[in-house]
Amino acid sequence: MIKTILAVLIITSSLLANGDVRAQTTIDSTGLSHVIANYNTAIDQQSHLYNGPEYEFYDPLIKGNAYVFDVKTFSSGNVNYNGALYNNIPMMYDINKDVVVTLLYNHFTKISLLSTWVPEFWLLNHHFVRINSDSTGKAALTTGFYDQLYKGANTQILARREKSIQTAAGSNNVESFFRESKSYYVKKGANYSSFGSKGALLDIFKDKKKELRQYIKTNNIDFSENFEQAITSVASYYDHLTN
Repeated sequence: MIKTILAVLIITSSLLANGDVRAQTTIDSTGLSHVIANYNTAIDQQSHLYNGPEYEFYDPLIKGNAYVFDVKTFSSGNVNYNGALYNNIPMMYDINKDVVVTLLYNHFTKISLLSTWVPEFWLLNHHFVRINSDSTGKAALTTGFYDQLYKGANTQILARREKSIQTAAGSNNVESFFRESKSYYVKKGANYSSFGSKGALLDIFKDKKKELRQYIKTNNIDFSENFEQAITSVASYYDHLTN
């Protein structure tokens, strides 16, 4: 199908370029547009992006949602999929199943991208990277997607965002709901360390702890007000000190 349509496009373009099309045989712009549209549709239907199992939304009776930052509609994003970069793709990130969801070319059917084919993707102004637990040497870091909050010359700050379905006894029945959790990691060289507080982060950066404490005080960095902004700021300054 694709080869046939492509051949028509090539022949038509060649004739137009050489001026060999006579008035009685001229292909009008409407017909050519139709051919191009059919070609694009054929390409879309065979795109490597559309390779994954069908995805279904959750039972609406479950309270909350499974999606990152509670965005439960498709947003435009970019994804590196099996070695190819796809831009402006409708995407959602299900952090309960840890899968990227997109729409087929019919803009109706939902599919889950194969996670092992996704080394990274960009969504909602965040860059997510896939890390395999066996590549870190630490069992505490599970395989999955991590939000790369900061990447510098010597360090990275990563957040693992997850949701799980929980149940609780209600007044008349058992209710289900999504519970969110977050974990934070520093990567220094090839090593990952987990942390959850200002003190734990400074312990990881202990070789510059005194300077970092002064930096935090001078710049009035409040970890309780915006934890993620604070930790990325401290990591950035640590890179500045160690470069």
